[in-house]
Amino acid sequence: MTDETIAPNPTADTVDLADFGLFDPAVQQCPHVYYARMQQDAPVFQAAIPGGSLHLITRHEDVLEVVRDTETFSSRFDTSGGISSELATRMKELYETEGGYDRIGTMLTVDPPDHTRYRRLVAKAFTPKVINDLEPAIRAITAGLIDDLLDRAAAGDPVEFVETFAVPLPVTAIAKALNVPDDRLADFKRWSDASIAGIGTNISIDERLDAEREIIEFQKYFAEQLGLRRTEPQDDILTNLLNARIDREDLDLDEALEDLNDDPLTIAEMLSIIQQLLVAGNETTTKFLTEMMRNLCETPDEWAALKADPVGRARGVVDESLRLATPTQGMFRIVTRDCEIAGTQLRAGDRVVAMFAAANRDPSVFEDPDAFCPAREEAKDHLAFGKGIHYCLGAALSRLEGKIAAEELGRRLGTIALDSSNTFDYHPSFMLRGLKRLDVHVTPADS
Repeated sequence: MTDETIAPNPTADTVDLADFGLFDPAVQQCPHVYYARMQQDAPVFQAAIPGGSLHLITRHEDVLEVVRDTETFSSRFDTSGGISSELATRMKELYETEGGYDRIGTMLTVDPPDHTRYRRLVAKAFTPKVINDLEPAIRAITAGLIDDLLDRAAAGDPVEFVETFAVPLPVTAIAKALNVPDDRLADFKRWSDASIAGIGTNISIDERLDAEREIIEFQKYFAEQLGLRRTEPQDDILTNLLNARIDREDLDLDEALEDLNDDPLTIAEMLSIIQQLLVAGNETTTKFLTEMMRNLCETPDEWAALKADPVGRARGVVDESLRLATPTQGMFRIVTRDCEIAGTQLRAGDRVVAMFAAANRDPSVFEDPDAFCPAREEAKDHLAFGKGIHYCLGAALSRLEGKIAAEELGRRLGTIALDSSNTFDYHPSFMLRGLKRLDVHVTPADS
């Protein structure tokens, strides 16, 4: 499909589902009109992918059913299903040659009781106290980034918001949480980009291998850091992961399973968890902060309301921005037994995607779903962080960063506006969606 195939301002009534393609760049720029059409005509939509198909679940109530029924819809999704034999062979050779660690499917791609073990162990390391203790540092980081925004805007030129604010805030915050020194922040961002390079995209084998080399470098760095923590413990998440143990007396009745493995985490498991924390606490937050700024620029009344009451309005602005952005567009599941969703028969072995992005604009739940309305009561029902046992581990940190960003931007900035040069191009991924850049004009609050 070419860009001309889609109307300049497409609606659900003007698009044809026969034109929908998961990897189509034109569709990825404006997927919501297709999701809306699916909700109307095909709430379980079968999308073609190389080597098979995926069933996209788009209605809010159906998405909830999928993510809550972990017995019928397993998270043990075979992510290697679309990997060619050539790529699999070359990846194996790369990891053997470079000394990489096995890629363990920890929390995202396992079911109970394995998931129970990982979640309980990580909860002992990534505690509410750890997150709350980061607030002063995050506020200081935010203040410094706003200073930079204003300095760059002083001449009246537009400022690129993604690289100036939306990237460094979560990167620096999660780096501090993982005790990464400032001089490694560029590496940290590079490793994060590599971790998501192949998610929801159709990149080449060589590009995937380049990303894997970066991930092996990431593994070696943190394996060394974990080794240091064994002899020199610190008050940080890495030390917490090393020391995390399951106390069976603390388990709920439904968790106290005889086959629950209570072994401490291995190095490979910890590396996988750290990588998930890196992505969950970084990439998705960058994307939602950017969308938050765009929404506020496009709704002057909401910007004025935030400025008038930054503390009172911040939470609504964050929830509504998360709902509309939904950076993690969906999550994969595999059907374990024949079932029916929204009148559609699914068979054991079928692969589905619970489309959070579609559910978050379901008109049966969210009135005027495409509008930015931070005061809406139902905003709290959004699924941007998922739901159920796989609820995003980094949600609390992402919310905290968004809340502080909204408060401080409301306090420190006077006017905000989008530059006319913006083309609003999104990264080419059907899973992780976010703007490539956002050019804005800002002035200080006292101007």
